[in-house]
Amino acid sequence: MTRHVFRLPDLGEGLTEAEIVDWKVSVGDTVEIDQIVVEVETAKAAVEVPVPYAGTVLSLNAPAGTVLSVGEPLIEVGPARGAGGSAAAERYREEERAGSGNVLIGYGTGHTPTNRRRRTPRKPPTTQPHTAPGSMADELQAPRVISPLVRRLAHEHGVDLAAVTPTGPRGVILRRDVESAIAALSTSTVSTIAAAAVDPATPRATETAAPATQPNSDPIHPISDPTRTTPIAAGTPLRAERIPLRGLRRAVADKLSRSRTEIPDATTWVDVDATGLLEVKDALRRDRPDLGIGLLALLARVCVAALRRFPELNSSVDTARAEIVRHGHVNLGFAAQTDRGLVVPVVRDAHLMSTAQLAAELTRLTALAREGTLPPAALTGGTFTLNNYGVFGVDGSTPIINHPEAALLGVGRIIDRPWVRDGAVVPRKVTQLSFTFDHRVCDGGAAGGFLRFVADCVENPAILLAHA
Repeated sequence: MTRHVFRLPDLGEGLTEAEIVDWKVSVGDTVEIDQIVVEVETAKAAVEVPVPYAGTVLSLNAPAGTVLSVGEPLIEVGPARGAGGSAAAERYREEERAGSGNVLIGYGTGHTPTNRRRRTPRKPPTTQPHTAPGSMADELQAPRVISPLVRRLAHEHGVDLAAVTPTGPRGVILRRDVESAIAALSTSTVSTIAAAAVDPATPRATETAAPATQPNSDPIHPISDPTRTTPIAAGTPLRAERIPLRGLRRAVADKLSRSRTEIPDATTWVDVDATGLLEVKDALRRDRPDLGIGLLALLARVCVAALRRFPELNSSVDTARAEIVRHGHVNLGFAAQTDRGLVVPVVRDAHLMSTAQLAAELTRLTALAREGTLPPAALTGGTFTLNNYGVFGVDGSTPIINHPEAALLGVGRIIDRPWVRDGAVVPRKVTQLSFTFDHRVCDGGAAGGFLRFVADCVENPAILLAHA
């Protein structure tokens, strides 16, 4: 069997490069055909890449964080090393079960070439003769940290791994062990600062003290709490940092910058009584829970109906040919905030779907977005976007159009407000609708008509029956 160099494949959708996010294998591992070996992030989504060869991993050609162009060397696979390869793969699975996390280049998966010593679990201190640093005795007592993510976390927060108590199998230090040490360090820092406020003689915390981390408070519904951040303990010095603008974040920045530069957008808005729409939603949930129709699906149905009446807003501008392109289909995008950032999954041919079908597709795409497994094709080709920013707890916004689309509908939070109804002021469920449009494709009359139609459907959903 010869050596094979597997190059970064064409990931489709016109993508020309990808960033290495996470290696699933290390040098010396045995791989099978179509085994996932690396996760990369493109401008569209995270993609798991399988290797087309079987054998032993000879080299990984780029560390995590490297941006590769399509066709550049990714991984090299050579002949299998017999039982040694199987043993290496078994060690990888063992460490994966131990909670080591993702495997990146340079750290290995617990196995190393035969001419290097393997670390053993750290033992309690015992009385030993003095040994010079860097000797075998020093290496044997080094903490066993398999995951590079754990190493990086400890390094960033100034945690001494030698002082961390491991809880993983065979003395492996896990992420939770380091997080516990960070929390303890932060508590100690806050206590020191508080003591210094009472007694000036008490030494203050240094600028290397790390802020406390906050665990994911909502692992099941990451999109429902998109504003999660890691709070910094009071009194902890702030630290400047530079974050590379890569992958999805760079793609979002490029698209929004182009939208602001190229599209002469305008925004109009209106307050509406959404009580009727909420009553319809509640009735459907009560009488037909099997359909799974929620508020977003009803708003999607309203958008599709409005685009049928105002097709000029379901369009884009071809600047090269100086033409307005009115699309013969509605590919409805909806904004979703995820742990990876803002993504806009696209419901294709939404104009051909019933409300129940829209609900099912919205649910499916939302689940993929939460898992970070949306394929690139699910993030392209939109003709109109619906943005429910009310989940952020805000009333209004002037959203940026998702280039090359021509319009975007935003929905604020729905809250109780005083509303005049039949000459009397009564409490109603009120929301604000904002509509941003490309002034090249239409004037204010069409934009106002679109928004008014949407508002009327929200206030009186029966109107939809006349335009189903």
